[in-house]
Amino acid sequence: MADESLAYPFPDEMSDKIFSRFSAYIQTELGIKMPEIKKTMLQARLRKRLRKLGMGNFEEYYKYVFSAEGMQTELHHMIDVITTNKTDFFREPKHFEYLTQTTVPEFVKRFDRDMPKHLRVWSAGCSTGEEPYTLAMVLSDIAERYTGFSFSIIGTDISTRVLETAAHGIYEHDKVEPVPLPFRKKYLLRNKDKNLVRVAPPLRAVVKFKRINLMDNEFWLPEKVDIVFFRNVMIYFDRPTQERVLNRMCKYLNRHGCIFIGHSETLNGLNVPLIPISATVYRYSG
Repeated sequence: MADESLAYPFPDEMSDKIFSRFSAYIQTELGIKMPEIKKTMLQARLRKRLRKLGMGNFEEYYKYVFSAEGMQTELHHMIDVITTNKTDFFREPKHFEYLTQTTVPEFVKRFDRDMPKHLRVWSAGCSTGEEPYTLAMVLSDIAERYTGFSFSIIGTDISTRVLETAAHGIYEHDKVEPVPLPFRKKYLLRNKDKNLVRVAPPLRAVVKFKRINLMDNEFWLPEKVDIVFFRNVMIYFDRPTQERVLNRMCKYLNRHGCIFIGHSETLNGLNVPLIPISATVYRYSG
């Protein structure tokens, strides 16, 4: 069957006026920098939605997105196509080494020998779930070595599409290649489709997913957390936005809590209550 979208006209070029309107919304509501040089990228991504809806120009699409109907039915699709969702299992592995060798042992030492030790972790900007499931594998392995240690993970993102993928926990086989073989055998299952694998139910049970827009004043997490993985998200924000988001995040950190950021990111020059304790790892000083 032919692709129905081919019957629709190829959308006109986006005018500077409409780009400016989209750019202002994306920067204000999503925090994503959208300078003029990204106009071609934005056009290419939004064209998918125009063709899906049978619209011939971006002005028509803009009016629809921000109409009463569009805010209910189309806005989340627009957000899905314009947000970048690059992620991998065991990405930037040094962080997981630091977590297992330093962060968790220090956390456990702060409790009495027989006192339950429950670690709460937030994966912010979790995309399709590879990061929170990596954390779940690593922490499950640690839990077998520490009596009374348990953990829970919440993964959040602004994109409903990637959160649906994360909740299902099903991935193409080549996506799980970075997972160490012992973990693959223990935590991943063959799917009916031999090209797919799925995260084992016990691992999925300790990871919950929630839609959060980091531009909101409140994140409405169910509880404060001990660790935040906030990696490779700030690179899309300008410096004032980075500072605002980090200060809001700190309100959800327990005492001695830590934030991990991407290796290409820095907090230099930001007025935030965080002190460096290792490369791209910071402790809450509030």
